[in-house]
Amino acid sequence: MPTHYSRTQIILHWAVVLLIALQFILPDGISAAWNIFVRGGEKTMTPLAAQHVISGLLIIALVVWRLVLRFTRGVPPLPAEEPPLMQKAAHVTHFLLYALMLAVPVSGMAAWGGQIIPAGDVHDVLKSLLMLLIILHVAAALFHQFVLKTNLMARMKRAS
Repeated sequence: MPTHYSRTQIILHWAVVLLIALQFILPDGISAAWNIFVRGGEKTMTPLAAQHVISGLLIIALVVWRLVLRFTRGVPPLPAEEPPLMQKAAHVTHFLLYALMLAVPVSGMAAWGGQIIPAGDVHDVLKSLLMLLIILHVAAALFHQFVLKTNLMARMKRAS
């Protein structure tokens, strides 16, 4: 079992972080286009809407790559001194993060590409859940680093 993530795993992690951050930070051009469409208007692809779609597709591709590496290369173990309940919470959180990083863009594709209007509502709910899990993930990493002092974050900074 590796002691650190590989260089590829680290790059993929931060690339996905950047893409997801851009989805939340950039003006949401696809929402305006979606609102016009659900009111019976023409579906239009503005540059910001295109960026949103392309970023979503990239997120799917990079997350699938991350999962392949996770299952073929493995991941560093959690700190041995970590209580079993915290280890379980970490595993559940990571599972949900990966599930949502795939489900959010897939639901967006179903809404936009498949013109399945309820999928747009699902996309919005999943997007909010993903943001909450990201906040939890960052808070847990900071808690490990500065309160528990496990140096857990070093696994994601230096490749093995």
